[in-house]
Amino acid sequence: MAAKRKVIITCAVTGAIHTPSMSEHLPVTASEIAEAAIGAAEAGAAVVHLHARDPQDGRPDQTPEAFAPFLQVIKQRTDCVVNITTGGAPTMTIEDRVRPAATWKPELASLNMGSMNFGLFPMLARFESKLKHEWEREYLGNKGILFRNTFADIEHIITTLGANGTRFEFECYDTAHLYNLKHFHDAGLVKGPLFIQTVFGLMGGIGAHYDDVMHMKRTADRLFGDQYRWSVLGAGKNQLPVAAIAAALGGHVRVGLEDSLWAGPGRLAISNAEQVTAVRQIIEGLGLEIASPDEARDMLALKGADTVGF
Repeated sequence: MAAKRKVIITCAVTGAIHTPSMSEHLPVTASEIAEAAIGAAEAGAAVVHLHARDPQDGRPDQTPEAFAPFLQVIKQRTDCVVNITTGGAPTMTIEDRVRPAATWKPELASLNMGSMNFGLFPMLARFESKLKHEWEREYLGNKGILFRNTFADIEHIITTLGANGTRFEFECYDTAHLYNLKHFHDAGLVKGPLFIQTVFGLMGGIGAHYDDVMHMKRTADRLFGDQYRWSVLGAGKNQLPVAAIAAALGGHVRVGLEDSLWAGPGRLAISNAEQVTAVRQIIEGLGLEIASPDEARDMLALKGADTVGF
């Protein structure tokens, strides 16, 4: 019998989009982030994608020191691949955004592949009466956020982190981002297998219709052929439907409270592990198997957990 295809589950446990007042289950402190990542790994996530937050009010914190406590705990208690963000929050400078991954030298780091409008403000109307911190109101209500990722910014991250053997999860929010990645691939600054995360349903990027998903996959197939591994991220209510499409088409998936707070219509997810379990059920229902961390390392040509800086 032919071996079953393996699907990599990534879990993004806290992020910088949602704010603490939106859900009591959103991890904020270092211990909460560590426990969320460990629970996700135990549920079947091969990769955990990590941001840090100020433990007092939950605002995004991109200092390397904020990452240290949970990185060490996660490494001690799991064998999962750790992916450190270089996106941080869209209001941060590129210098601040790259510092944690440059300091801790992970196997994998996210890399946003183009500048874009970043619209969080529709969430303000839904949660305004619940907000506990003034920074949340100012952050969510800002209609002027431009998430800057110039060619110079991207090259800076590639060269800074590439020197440490870190590879990338290339976050592509629209078709142009795939073409930007093609530029860097053609120039020899990045090499396959490319781990491409196509992002659907965030305001300012491509939508989450089935046709949008297929358009991004067709474009990536044409540009990169067999030199890439495809994964998807569906925001909010799109999380599981987009994951199901991708898994059926040969792709990998990302879930987590960074991308969606929900476990179903009107029902908040109580943990990241709950979302991992839900997408695992879809994957296994399709007759597929989830990839172990070491299988993910092999598929993505990662350097190994023994070479990181934490």
